[in-house]
Amino acid sequence: MNNGSRVKRITLSGILLALTVICVFLAAVAPTSKLSLYALSSLFISVIIIEFGEKSGWIFYLASVILSVLLVPRLEVIPFAVFFGIYGLIKLYIEKINSRIAEYILKLAYFNICLILGLFFLKEIILGGIKLSTPVYIIAVVLEVVFVIYDYIYTLFIRFYGTQLKQKLRL
Repeated sequence: MNNGSRVKRITLSGILLALTVICVFLAAVAPTSKLSLYALSSLFISVIIIEFGEKSGWIFYLASVILSVLLVPRLEVIPFAVFFGIYGLIKLYIEKINSRIAEYILKLAYFNICLILGLFFLKEIILGGIKLSTPVYIIAVVLEVVFVIYDYIYTLFIRFYGTQLKQKLRL
């Protein structure tokens, strides 16, 4: 790797790492739009994967979690560390299957595992003792629909970056 490409890699990674941690921090402190900020924070890893590969994606993920843990209130990092931060890598591996049905089954399985773990371990933190008037299974179905929309938007972002934004940024 020549000096110019090393500088490019470090610079882009640093900027995207900063943007990721800023989004996680804002999700932690913002009174609204938490889910949108976590979703936004998850997109930056896809740029790293496109530009530098899977190994760099894993390093970026670990760096973003470590930096987030150091700079953001601890409990607020959990959604990012467990789901949003790593989703770009999970998506990459699942989409290598090349079967839409299998892909969505695996993606929904991953999402549901994260949802169940979140509700099981963080029930008091997330709900704060609030009794739900809607059954949990209905909430889960609604969240699954939101997840499918999120995955679709994530795919659109990857396509947009690869076909338009990358050329305009000359990366």
